[in-house]
Amino acid sequence: MAVDSAALPYDPRVQSLKHRRLLLSALSGSAIEWYDFGLYGLLAPAIFDKLFFPRSSPLVGTILVMSIFAVGFIGRPVGGLVFAHFGDKIGRKPMMVLTMSLIGIASTLMGCIPSYDRIGFAAPVILTVLRFVQGCALGGESTGAPILTMESAPQGRRGLFASIAQMGAACGAIMASLAAQTVSFLPPDQLMSWGWRLPFLASIIIVGIGLYIRIKVDESPAFVKRTKEAGVARIPLLEVLRRAPKPALIVFLCALTESSIAFLQGIFGLQYGVATLQIPRTVLLQGGLIGGVLSLFVGPSMGWLSDKVGRRPLMLIGFTLAALWIAFLFFELLATRDPIIVMAAMAFSPAVLTPLTLCVEGSFYAELFPDARLRYSGNTLGRQFGTALGGGLMPVIATSLVAAMGGSLWGVKAYFCFLAMFAIGAVLWAPETKDRKV
Repeated sequence: MAVDSAALPYDPRVQSLKHRRLLLSALSGSAIEWYDFGLYGLLAPAIFDKLFFPRSSPLVGTILVMSIFAVGFIGRPVGGLVFAHFGDKIGRKPMMVLTMSLIGIASTLMGCIPSYDRIGFAAPVILTVLRFVQGCALGGESTGAPILTMESAPQGRRGLFASIAQMGAACGAIMASLAAQTVSFLPPDQLMSWGWRLPFLASIIIVGIGLYIRIKVDESPAFVKRTKEAGVARIPLLEVLRRAPKPALIVFLCALTESSIAFLQGIFGLQYGVATLQIPRTVLLQGGLIGGVLSLFVGPSMGWLSDKVGRRPLMLIGFTLAALWIAFLFFELLATRDPIIVMAAMAFSPAVLTPLTLCVEGSFYAELFPDARLRYSGNTLGRQFGTALGGGLMPVIATSLVAAMGGSLWGVKAYFCFLAMFAIGAVLWAPETKDRKV
């Protein structure tokens, strides 16, 4: 049973230690899960089509690999709703420990899969199943971590605390990029035979470290207090649909675009740059890495700023800039093939666009749901379905649109701008939440 920390004598030193432990747990846990989840997107486009779909044409193989990438996002709402149900009934912390364990096991096993030449059709089937498990685990983690952090934060610092949890995604992306870039220096035959497995196998070690940190974190005081006052909801998801459909819809529409920003540039953009523009993979990965490092400083700054000026202004700026960036600049800069310009283009989204949306949404989404007993489920319903249909499908939709339009990028640009319009409308429809009590 969770301990009600409000009943204990207040000690500033103890509270400071708890806050540091909480932030370290949220940051490290999210980083580990995003590392595991992101590795597929960085390594699969250049390797997995040859290992798991050797009898397909290059285009068909790429689409199949991207489709399995999307399977992880199909798992996100499925796992997210399951973990959210129990997170709203027995607490946030147990779900955070379970999700980290699951994704670590799935990623480690992914590094052990024999290729198609060894076990035939079973190879891509196993790959798909493990990708689905990864998605289920991340569906619980990506919603639960910022909620636990936000609910445990002091008043007036919820945006900052939640942004640090969200920065786990950037840390994980950096770790995955470093791992992918390191093995990319191996000779092609070694990379294809065993080198690609190493980053996945390393998951078991870093997950063990993350679990050690996470089990020491306290349960959310807001959740403990609210459930003592009103008891747990019998079926939280049904209560969300009955009492809070508007916040769930707002989160869904925002998540469609927010998730698409990163995966259109980081996954499709990477594949397009390598396959179509013949840009060295290392140049593209280095640009993403630079952007990820910069985001570690920009992200918390956006969370802090959202505590001062509000969540809505920053979200509006982020979505508007993203639409203009994709429509008029990103692909044009890649087309120059100049290494410096290409790296700058790959760095812009993680360094600027992601902090303006991802690092603000952790507090914004959660605060839209005033009842802590429904917050996990309501947030998950909107965020995970939005992410699955947005970012999860973006690489395969973008690849298919380019193929259908004979290599033209206008279909991709129009599709992204269409999603951005919905996100901007949703933010305008939403109330400001920074001063709400949780």
